[in-house]
Amino acid sequence: MKITVVIPAFNEEISIGSIVLKTKKYSDQIIVIDDGSVDKTAMIAKLAGAKIIRHHKNMGKGEALKTGFNVASQNGTEIIVTINADGQHDPDEIPNVIAPILSKEADMVIGSRYLNGNNRAGQIFLDRLTNINSRIKIADTQSGFRAFSVNALKLFHFRKNGFSIESEMLAEVARTGLKIKEVDIGVRYVVDCSTQNSLYHRVNLLVDILQEMEFRNPSNYIIVPGLIFGTIGLGMGLNYLQVFYQGGSLHFRPILMMILMTLVGLFMAFSGVILHYMSKMIERKKSDI
Repeated sequence: MKITVVIPAFNEEISIGSIVLKTKKYSDQIIVIDDGSVDKTAMIAKLAGAKIIRHHKNMGKGEALKTGFNVASQNGTEIIVTINADGQHDPDEIPNVIAPILSKEADMVIGSRYLNGNNRAGQIFLDRLTNINSRIKIADTQSGFRAFSVNALKLFHFRKNGFSIESEMLAEVARTGLKIKEVDIGVRYVVDCSTQNSLYHRVNLLVDILQEMEFRNPSNYIIVPGLIFGTIGLGMGLNYLQVFYQGGSLHFRPILMMILMTLVGLFMAFSGVILHYMSKMIERKKSDI
């Protein structure tokens, strides 16, 4: 089966050459998406034997992957592998990652760093949120070492441009009912080769995941909490009316709290209903495409 490896890269001149050279042993084509690099990433990757697609400015990992997927799906590829350019993944593990696709056990495979329970601090919360959103259980939701059958990839409709595309992929798997499997991989964290600010990356990723949860499941995360707040506010209002009717005195702060809870609850509920219909309309348009 024809195998294409897609490598998104942003200022990875230190590691990209060795990654491409090692990857050549296990692929028919390597596509490096130079996502607006200002160093020699593109030149080194080309000398090592990769096909280069350049973004004139940095557009994010998600956009780089989408570009690579589009190019790879048009050249007869049957399996697409994604791997990071910073040296943390070992290309020698590509055969293990694609094996479940070759044996028809899976449509998508994740190279997992945490199958043995060695999840890093700060990653657990992101994994839990992603699993709640996608409704599937994955040990390493943010791994960039993945493999896809090209037919499965055609069912995906990505919206995100940044690192949260990994989480969005899992939501797409759940939506389409594709088979997914994790395989154990090693990982090597090389500080000098990493282009990410870890804290900045995690905060942005958390925001994107929460936004994705709100968009895909507004009834769970907006409408229901809104109805709860609104019901509590209305209940407080009825109680205050009863107290006032019986001749009791009212106090400013509880009244203000009641009004705020009612208004916030109603706003959340109506916003959730609008988001619900928007998401349904978008899903219908995607299915028509």
